[in-house]
This record gives sequence, C-alpha cells and structure tokens, in this order.
Amino acid sequence: MSAPIGICLDNLSTVRHVILILSGKGGVGKSTVATQLTLGLKAIGKKVGILDVDLCGPSIPKMFNVEGNDVHQCPEGWLPVFPDKDQKVGVMSISFLLDHKDDAVVWRGPKKNSMIKQFLSEVHWQDIDYLIIDTPPGTSDEHITVMESLKGYNPDGAIIVTTPQAVAIGDVRRELTFCKKTGIPIIGIIENMSGFVCPHCSECTNVFSKGGGESLAKQNNIRFLGCIPLDSQIASCMDAGQDFNEKCPNSPAAVAITSIIKRLIEVDRDLP
Repeated sequence: MSAPIGICLDNLSTVRHVILILSGKGGVGKSTVATQLTLGLKAIGKKVGILDVDLCGPSIPKMFNVEGNDVHQCPEGWLPVFPDKDQKVGVMSISFLLDHKDDAVVWRGPKKNSMIKQFLSEVHWQDIDYLIIDTPPGTSDEHITVMESLKGYNPDGAIIVTTPQAVAIGDVRRELTFCKKTGIPIIGIIENMSGFVCPHCSECTNVFSKGGGESLAKQNNIRFLGCIPLDSQIASCMDAGQDFNEKCPNSPAAVAITSIIKRLIEVDRDLP
C-alpha cells in the first residue's frame, strides 16, 4: 500500500461540491445512501466521485461492482476506478489497495489518519461536480482528520443518515453536536429504512416507526431531505452492483431518492 509516486498536486481544487455522509451509528444504511446519491447525481448529468474512508469496513466497491480492481497512478496521483464506460463516476477505496478483498485493516489511529489524508490529497478526481465521502459510523479520529483536511476547501457540509428508531435518533443528536464543534455545515437529514415496501403490492408498512428523522430536523432547525423506505430490490441491486434507480425507477424507494436529489440540488443553488 505505497503512496503514489510523483508530485502531490491540489487535487480537490477542481471539485465543485464536497459532501460528507455521516451516521451516528452503524447499520443505518449510510453506504447504501451514499451510493444511491452518487448514482442519482450521475443520472441527472453530474460527474461524481465517491470516496470510501470507512477503512475497516469498505463496502462501496462491491456496490459499484468494481471489487478486485487495481488503482493506477499518474503524475498527479492515484486515478479512481471508473465503473462506467463514460467515466461519469469515479470510486476510491482502501479495498483497491489490499492484496485480497477479505484482508482486515488492523491499523492504529495514526496510520488510518495518514491514509485518509492521502486519499483526500492524492486522488486525481479531475474535473468533477460532486465528491461524496462515505465515512465510518460515529465520531472518531477518522472523522476529525477528514474535517480538518477539508476545512481549506469549504465543503458543502454533511448529510446525516438515520433510521426512525429512538436509539438511532439519539446517536444522531451526538452527530449534530460533533458537526457543530468541528465547524462542518449540516446540509440535512435523511431518514432511511422508513417503512417497508411490500414487493408484491407496494404497500409501505412502518416496521421501525416513522418520522423520527423529520422531527429531529425540525427540532434543530435543519433541512429534512426525505425518507427512503426499505425495499428488498435495493439490497439485491447493491449485492449485484447494479443501479437501483435505473432498474426500478418507479419503486417508492427510487421515487424517494429522486426527490432527495432534487432537494440536494436546490440546496446547492443556495450555497456560495
């Protein structure tokens, strides 16, 4: 896992929008949301990069069906892996630097932080509209490293993913406090797994209750970007590395994701 050879250039300077995907706890579907936002932005003509800094649990390459790919170097640094022929989406993950996909990353904090700094400075994204950064759950050293490294680039901010249950909402409150303390703007909250869509009749049942994320957003005067219901087709598409929105455009979950993308673009219009 050596660093790129050559001159380290300011690779983030050509990225128009930088968005972090955060969650207070694991298991809320943060990486799935990050993937769906990336593909949704691509669908409306945006050029997007997705950076997986969940070093101990990298799942983004599988979701884009690019597991086992090698990362190539150029004079400007690492080139991301492109899952599509027209190179509208670029993917970078620690997974590409491991000898085997099942290898565990058993590193102490300083080595993790050094790797994250390399990812943020040495990946040659070229001229992209959005960089989506998928982070580990919680508020750890890795998050602080990301925040500190991005401060000079005025990132758009963070999207926080939660599920409707009270235990997840409690963790999100701590995530909101973390964002305020580190000075990262909060773009909005997404409530994931908000009801279950029956694959036969498309009826939505509130398995985990509903509305916790929206209520939290109102309490804290934060934008609520929308709810995404549980849909078994999302899981099957992610496992197969397929574009869920493209394969199931009329499903309630796909409609919800499209609405969230529209709200995100509206937010961007309000940003400097």
